[in-house]
Amino acid sequence: MPKSDFSHVSAQRLGNQTALVTGATRGIGLAIAQALAAQGCNLILTGRDEKALARASRELASAKVKPLLHPCDVRDPQSVDDLFRAVRGRFNQLDVLINNAGIAHANYSVDKLPLSIWKDVIDTNLTGTFLITQSALAMMKSGGTIVNNLSIAANRVFAGSAAYAASKHGALGLTNTLREDLRPKGIRVIALMPGATNTDIWNSFWPEAPRKQMMLPATIATAVVNAILLPPNATVETLEILPTAGML
Repeated sequence: MPKSDFSHVSAQRLGNQTALVTGATRGIGLAIAQALAAQGCNLILTGRDEKALARASRELASAKVKPLLHPCDVRDPQSVDDLFRAVRGRFNQLDVLINNAGIAHANYSVDKLPLSIWKDVIDTNLTGTFLITQSALAMMKSGGTIVNNLSIAANRVFAGSAAYAASKHGALGLTNTLREDLRPKGIRVIALMPGATNTDIWNSFWPEAPRKQMMLPATIATAVVNAILLPPNATVETLEILPTAGML
């Protein structure tokens, strides 16, 4: 894959802000972290794999950003508590939250879907978003932005993807409710719904997917940063981005 280039994004407009990105070690999460780094944002990167976090940090070296790296399993309340203890030790406020951590699963019809896979996907994609957001809100003030990466599966269904679709439909309900909860506080909530993007997640359910027809993670990241950079009195509530080739 070509290396991400965010030189076309206006530089250093978020230099006084702090952002937390979950699932930041690859794909869309890493691309968003790179785009925020290009803006001069203070970063907290988290994921389950410490070695992958270290690799992600090296990807940001050209932006001269030294992120706070902290492993976290978003499914585990104690792990989330440990993460935010570390965040509070470094930063007084959180301005941007990117809920990107998520997993997919191999195709199973509902009658053959193992309960263990159902629970793992729901716990990661839905409960994990809830746990991270609940902890983050104590550090967010008016002018903050929350972006929940839902995928277009949040309002579409595909055969064989019951757990994934249920988790994303549920996360959309959480996102829309959260937006109304936080509207009086001046915190924006964006439902990010990217279509087919060239990331590793396709290995789970469609290894032969036509990657050349897909979008790059950098494309999604640019759209996210542009939405964050809107004036405080404007917001994008739903950010749906699809390949022009017509592929979902």
